Amino acid sequence: MRKPSTPQSVGVILTRTDLRRAIRMRNPPDLFELRLDALSARSEEVKSTIRKLRAPVIITARHPREGGLNQLSAQERRSLLLRFLPDAAYVDIELRSARMFEAVLKEARTKNLRTIVSFHDFHQTPSRSRLGEIARLAQSLGADFLKVATRTDNPAQLTRLRDFFLRERVKMEIAAMGVGRLGRISRIEFAKRGSA
Repeated sequence: MRKPSTPQSVGVILTRTDLRRAIRMRNPPDLFELRLDALSARSEEVKSTIRKLRAPVIITARHPREGGLNQLSAQERRSLLLRFLPDAAYVDIELRSARMFEAVLKEARTKNLRTIVSFHDFHQTPSRSRLGEIARLAQSLGADFLKVATRTDNPAQLTRLRDFFLRERVKMEIAAMGVGRLGRISRIEFAKRGSA
């Protein structure tokens, strides 16, 4: 069995104010997640200040259906990711975009960056078989991590996500988390169980 990883704290930078605050932090989180979709209009400013962050950076440019802001096209998101790769330690690409962004994943590997394939469902927790399919696809893409965030408003959804996490974490590093009514409980429980 794979030894569980130690959960790391991630500070999300979604606004210009977040970026300024992150630069000034005396005790930064383990990682910063830079939401390029949210900051696309300020990419020049972000590019000139990103090196002042005192923790490794995860870059992502979210698809609109998975919480992405500013309705960016696939081409716009791909361009942002490629532009910021030299400043990143990790790149996070949604499973739905992974095939379109194969060039980004390939470039990330040539730069020895870690890759995260993510899946977000803010309406439900998918079935056991669908969750298994998501894990297999992430593995086939060579992801270093799989991030799964699903709706957990009731115990059945939380149990399904927990069972998936416990079953699949022996195969790859997984960051699992719920959103909704039982979201906080899920994050605490999964962190104790070794969620990345």
